[in-house]
Amino acid sequence: MRVSTVILPAYRWSERGREIWQRAEELGFHAAYTYDHLSWRSFRDGPWFGAVPTLTAAAAATSRLRLGTLVTSPNFRHPVTLAKELITLDDVSGGRIALGIGAGGSGFDATALLRGAEEPWSPRERADRFGEFVELLDRLLTHDVVTHEGTHYSAHEVRNIPGCVQRPRLPFGVAATGPRGLRLTARYGQAWVTTGDPKIAETGTPADSVAAIAGQIDRLGQACAEAGRDTGDLGKILLTGFTPAAAGPLSSVDAFVDFAGRHAELGIDEIVLHWPIPDSIFAADLGTFEKIATEGAAQIAG
Repeated sequence: MRVSTVILPAYRWSERGREIWQRAEELGFHAAYTYDHLSWRSFRDGPWFGAVPTLTAAAAATSRLRLGTLVTSPNFRHPVTLAKELITLDDVSGGRIALGIGAGGSGFDATALLRGAEEPWSPRERADRFGEFVELLDRLLTHDVVTHEGTHYSAHEVRNIPGCVQRPRLPFGVAATGPRGLRLTARYGQAWVTTGDPKIAETGTPADSVAAIAGQIDRLGQACAEAGRDTGDLGKILLTGFTPAAAGPLSSVDAFVDFAGRHAELGIDEIVLHWPIPDSIFAADLGTFEKIATEGAAQIAG
């Protein structure tokens, strides 16, 4: 099992940003991701920077660490412009970029670009857009020239030369739990991303959460079977911080090893931990976090 981290874009680069991303590489994390939002929940009224510039700076400040979004969504992105930014990121990083991508939710990102009495997209429309978004993005990253006329997105003789460093393109980690999203994962994903079951995040038990994720993986397997694909070909990523846990996987090395082990048995092969942020929902002891990144990661790898 690989251990990765997600670093929220909440730091000025000159003050702490560079230091944190470089420390993530020093600690031996497999990858460091960042959120791709305009703002996010309790961080809405504080510092918050753009994902793509942050990842570009991180690529220049590191040499081994894999980098990516966790996750990007169509809420304020267009496949044409995103594809150009991604091939640039892949080039700057020397082929270390992965794209986490999801359908998006109904939060701040979903309303920031609306005009007047426009209504946010319904869940059905988000799913419709997501499907077209991923399909077009795949084409844009694998073909030199693309023309597309869709229901929601268009591209006219769009050129992406020389394409990605990673071939045939940089990997997609698709965040999905519903039938349509899982089918999309089976068709286009190199990895699948889950945060667990949000319905039981506050009221469920750790055992309930494990069972829910097991059910998600079963449904992913069914979607892969329908697509003629081996589910073993897909990485399975758990972004922590949203599942019920008795003491929390960041409370101690032993708690992390137990948490990771229970999920490894399900087939999860990458655990992503939030870099601690004091006085937030991601508050944790930094010393313990760094021990988990080194000692804990070594234990589960062994």
